[in-house]
Amino acid sequence: MNYHAPWWLPGGHVQTIWPALHGRSGRRAVPPYRRERWITPDDDFVDVDWLDGPAEAPLLVLFHGLEGSSGSHYALAFAQWAQARGWGLVMPHFRGCSGEINRAPRAYHSGDFEEIGWILARLRARHAGSLYAVGVSLGGNALLRWAQEAGSTAARVVQALASVSAPVDLAASGQAIGRGLSRQAYTRMFLHTMKPKALQKLAQFPGLFDAKALHAAQDLHDFDDVFTAPLHGFKDTQDYWQRASAKPRLADIRLPTLVVNALNDPFVPASSLPRQNEVGSKVRLWQPEQGGHVGFMAGPSPGHLQTLPQTVGDWLRAHT
Repeated sequence: MNYHAPWWLPGGHVQTIWPALHGRSGRRAVPPYRRERWITPDDDFVDVDWLDGPAEAPLLVLFHGLEGSSGSHYALAFAQWAQARGWGLVMPHFRGCSGEINRAPRAYHSGDFEEIGWILARLRARHAGSLYAVGVSLGGNALLRWAQEAGSTAARVVQALASVSAPVDLAASGQAIGRGLSRQAYTRMFLHTMKPKALQKLAQFPGLFDAKALHAAQDLHDFDDVFTAPLHGFKDTQDYWQRASAKPRLADIRLPTLVVNALNDPFVPASSLPRQNEVGSKVRLWQPEQGGHVGFMAGPSPGHLQTLPQTVGDWLRAHT
């Protein structure tokens, strides 16, 4: 597996920002998703977008990243790849990410392996063909955490899985995104949507958290301390980041797993990434020098995003 960024996309920030801004420029190619609403065991809901394939064709399950959706640039790229190969694709939205605020006094988080497990079990029960799973960024870490918790039973659910640009060491990534250019560009972008959604949650459940503290939050550490950690059973941000990180237990994974991280990812410091001798025999690491965060754009300007789904998809297909 090889990847080299085109000459006109220099550096990790450009390789991250340009695909996110321009990877959806071909809106004519947005697939005709079919949406289902699933009621969760706690009487909440998740919205699930489908691209239907033949009944027994492989089905690719894609878990999105922080504040992502089925309209994210990487989702459209994987959808295009799946359609071209006759696969089905299903895109579950984490709670609150489908365009409508969810009902329960919770949202989603990087270690949400119980939610991943419930979704995958439901898909396994209704799909006759092979099932593959890909998680992107936050969704990638949560998917890896599911595989760790599921152990040997994970292989009964999916054939193989892959994570892309997952922050497997949440503390290291939280620190990286909280300083310098990353703080100005990415942190502000995420908080721009996360704070209003949190306030919607507060309107549903008055007293759920301290509104003043939320307004004062200037980075993801502060936001997680006020909102994400306490709403999902963690003591504080430190406890959340430690317990939710996938890196310490990558050796526990018992099914074929590809872990993709570019070494110039502005969100995920190269120094925080695992080495091959730190993971189990079922885990393959792909750590190209370039690619940014969920970028991996190729070709002449303005570029295309098919390198990532093709590389990941071909690896998954090899484990039929």
